Amino acid sequence: MYKRILVPIDGSETSMCALDTALKLAHEHDAELRPLYVVDAPPMMYSEAAFDPTPMHEAFVKEGTHVLADAVAKMQREGVKGSTQVLEAEPVGDDIAQQISHAVRDSDADLVVMGTHGRRGWRRLVLGSVAERFLRISTRPVLLVPLRTAT
Repeated sequence: MYKRILVPIDGSETSMCALDTALKLAHEHDAELRPLYVVDAPPMMYSEAAFDPTPMHEAFVKEGTHVLADAVAKMQREGVKGSTQVLEAEPVGDDIAQQISHAVRDSDADLVVMGTHGRRGWRRLVLGSVAERFLRISTRPVLLVPLRTAT
């Protein structure tokens, strides 16, 4: 029996499949659902001192707000209780998987439901997928949900 389920989402089709799975599990177990969006701004490698990363950061935060609002609407339609959270990965420091791990610990989640392929291109090339990395460091059960294809 699950009490708290955390689901990292990034707006990708795969993460929306993970959200649908997490919604179903939360409904079946009368569990609290915690959709999580991690803002991941890649490190800036510009030599110009005048470059202002603020607009890019604000765009990522706006996207996260929109993605989480959609998750809340789905939760309300399904009658699932819970709350959302936005975290920020640091260019130098905790990456997305580590931020998710902190959120799991802080929320005392029993289960993490994740999509297997999201929209984290530049870090995927450098570090491997977020799901792979998180699976290696997680101390809680993880359910990986692949993208469903039409048959």
